[in-house]
Amino acid sequence: MLKRFLAIAILCCSLASCGWPTSALSSDLDATDVNPVASKTKDSDATVDPANQATAIFAGGCFWCMEGPFDKIDGVISTTSGYTGGTDPNPTYGHVSAGITGHAEAVQVVYDASRVDYATLLKTFWVNIDPLDSKGQFCDKGSQYRSGIFYGSEAEKELAEASKAEAAERLGKTIVTEVTAASDFYPAEDYHQDYYINNPVRYKIYRTGCGRDR
Repeated sequence: MLKRFLAIAILCCSLASCGWPTSALSSDLDATDVNPVASKTKDSDATVDPANQATAIFAGGCFWCMEGPFDKIDGVISTTSGYTGGTDPNPTYGHVSAGITGHAEAVQVVYDASRVDYATLLKTFWVNIDPLDSKGQFCDKGSQYRSGIFYGSEAEKELAEASKAEAAERLGKTIVTEVTAASDFYPAEDYHQDYYINNPVRYKIYRTGCGRDR
């Protein structure tokens, strides 16, 4: 009994307020704590032909939980946690998390299009969210935690809508994930970046408690 009490106490004290993450389409995010920094080896954008460098933006609830899945993809150059889809020109975490700016927590993925395509990024996106949750994502509730694909071209829009239709067919249910034209993306505060690497214990407790990997 005492051990259970202590475990609950540690859990409650360790969690920050980003959110609580199971994917309706299943997730394969690595849960290892062994040398977490080594698990995030990114390409240098200096080695990428500018003509092949592309950007994608996805919202899947807590942005801490969306960096890792994309970081693992060969060809991804960088991921940045941030805010998009709102009206405030200078959003802060405090205002966004309070739900008063209209923004969603999102991740910006910069990638080498000669090594990985947008369709692959979409597949990774779908297996790391709950596309049926209209109130947020997992334990994070509110429009700031909504799921969304923010396309940057008509080609991306077509791929995004096709992947959404495929997800709906597979699940046999209505998908609430929005497909919206990309607008300004604002990087989040520094302490949010690479959170799963810099705070591996708190991150794992948070992610496990949210049920993102069930």
